Amino acid sequence: MADGDSKRILVVDDDMSLARLISEALRTRFQCEVDATPNPEYAFELALKKRYRVFVFDFSMPMIDGAMLFALIGKVYNHVNPPLAVPPLILISGRGDEGRAQELMREIGVRGFLPKPFPMNRLMEKIREVAPEFESGGGETKGAAE
Repeated sequence: MADGDSKRILVVDDDMSLARLISEALRTRFQCEVDATPNPEYAFELALKKRYRVFVFDFSMPMIDGAMLFALIGKVYNHVNPPLAVPPLILISGRGDEGRAQELMREIGVRGFLPKPFPMNRLMEKIREVAPEFESGGGETKGAAE
């Protein structure tokens, strides 16, 4: 993985204001590149064009949920030659998806679940758990994601 790829995060949430809030917090905290979109189809295209270190997907989105998007990206990554490493996924959700999320936590690559609202620093902790090379590069980010 090239140096430029090692600190890139893809955020997908159908609530664009939340996606923007998360992406700004990640950029500020980790001094990294963040692509954010409310559109899972566009996120799929981005994941094919660029390499990411971490995925942060909303679990409940219209048409394609975060788990399905992750599975689709994983299928493509595993079928290219040579196969690509699938980044770890952190799922976020505002709906009562805890049971399904716990099932998904047993899947390879699904590394975290945060129910909304969550304190932004909890997301930062999860990012550092799955990608230890992400260290705070900027100021502390407080606040909650709704």
